[in-house]
Amino acid sequence: MPPERRSYHALDAACIVETAERLVARIGERFPGSGLSRVGLSVLETAAVTRERAERLGRPNRPLRLTAAVSVGALLALVAYGLRALLGLDGFDRISEVLQATESLVNEFILLGLVGAFFFSLEGRLKRRRALIHLHELRSLAHIIDMHQLTKDPERLQSPLPDTASSPQRLMDAARLSRYLDYCSELLSLVTKLAALYGQALSDGVVFGAVNDIESLVGGLQRKIWQKISLLEAAGAEGKVPVRRTRKGAAA
Repeated sequence: MPPERRSYHALDAACIVETAERLVARIGERFPGSGLSRVGLSVLETAAVTRERAERLGRPNRPLRLTAAVSVGALLALVAYGLRALLGLDGFDRISEVLQATESLVNEFILLGLVGAFFFSLEGRLKRRRALIHLHELRSLAHIIDMHQLTKDPERLQSPLPDTASSPQRLMDAARLSRYLDYCSELLSLVTKLAALYGQALSDGVVFGAVNDIESLVGGLQRKIWQKISLLEAAGAEGKVPVRRTRKGAAA
């Protein structure tokens, strides 16, 4: 989308997908065939699906709204008939009939309110349920990304201890490890943006709370990643390991 036509007051799902495509390409070029590149492809697929899902959730459910309108209209007609009877247009011979009609009318009003509340809240509840299911998938995806940086420990680059049979392989130097951790942080940021699309599509407090939970989770995971990157930078400044970095979070 041309920059002059973009809105900077709301997230653009198409731009998020484009960003995911570039990030996946960068990871594939830097770490071809790696597990992180496969996770990146999963994030890209999730971004495309999330774009469609969020757009669908943001659209009104017309069949459901039509059903609600017909049901409420039928009850209104029933209440109107009761009012007509109560006003005596059909006539009453005894007070007991008036009281009975009044009680029936009150029950119809209560029923009308309950049915109206049920139908007009049903659409929101169904959309909320779908959004929470999708947000749970994004939460799981964030944990999967975190698993890929779990064994990427900068201290192992300086450790004099030999590897054991179960130790992770040391295949990266400091520069590549720093870039790998950068990519993990960027993938996590994309997860929060995808979650925010659901909050943007639905004005629902429960969904907002779930989105905030994912943002808090990702924030904690990213802090761990940047602690590792800080250790690499500090070691590079002391000359313990060579680190070729120009600025925090620099792109490949």
